[in-house]
Amino acid sequence: MKIEMDKFKLYSSLPTERINKNTIDIDRIPLIRVLEKINKEDQSVPLKIKEEFKDIEKGSLLLSKTFLNRKKIFFIGAGTSGRLGVLEASELPPTYGVDPKQFIAIMAGGKDAVFLSKEGAEDIYEDGYKIINKMAKKGDLIIAIAASGITPYVKGAIDAAKKRKAKTILVTCNKDIKYKNLDIKIAVDIGPEAINGSTRMKSGTATKLILNMLTTSAMIISGKVYRNWMVDLKRTSLKLEMRAERIFSQITKLDLKETKTYLKKAGYNLKRAIVMAKLGVDAKTADKLIKRHKGFLKNIIE
Repeated sequence: MKIEMDKFKLYSSLPTERINKNTIDIDRIPLIRVLEKINKEDQSVPLKIKEEFKDIEKGSLLLSKTFLNRKKIFFIGAGTSGRLGVLEASELPPTYGVDPKQFIAIMAGGKDAVFLSKEGAEDIYEDGYKIINKMAKKGDLIIAIAASGITPYVKGAIDAAKKRKAKTILVTCNKDIKYKNLDIKIAVDIGPEAINGSTRMKSGTATKLILNMLTTSAMIISGKVYRNWMVDLKRTSLKLEMRAERIFSQITKLDLKETKTYLKKAGYNLKRAIVMAKLGVDAKTADKLIKRHKGFLKNIIE
């Protein structure tokens, strides 16, 4: 009974479980006012994240270093947090041309839990420990995601990462959490949810914004962006093919016919095609220049 009472007190004290006084009447006001209240709560999230820029910067530098060293980056979490990790890992390859085997999402409860909630899976410390202990190696990076900060599955993953000599980042909405095996903690206090404990709301928004900042800024400092164009995108759909053509044309000032010619010669490798067009070199020479300058297009064509 004492153990149950201790757990009750612990969960009751979590920042994500606090009662929001601003929305205490949300079930008895007009719908338009419901929307206004939810929106007002959401507006506070980016300002709270701004307070954590120093830790996000540290995380971005670590992520970039891990990526450039060709080590693996794991996103691991449960529930909403885990699904946001899945989203991040799945979007990086088409956007920045990274190897999908380098960015890996792990979801408590397995792949089925992405689509159908398996809430109990988050409570099994051993499952999180075992999967990271099996998959991670020295120099890899584990980005652990837990809105509450106390998810046993995620704690297990962090502890296993320490054993495997992998680096760790925790993204959480609990600033009070302390794990001895963490390298970086990105914790934002977004205040209580509009609906008590519904961490898919402000906590989910904060998590997504932080992950966006971490991965996007890491890709920028890793040479994957020229000005604000994704010059390493993969042509995996008609939309992305047309985007590649548009970016090439905007950078080189060439018309659509010339654009298609260069891209075809370059095997629709956008960065290669840009170097070929801007410097008047062949594909082999373009690849050498890209490798020499570590992918930074600005250092090649400007």
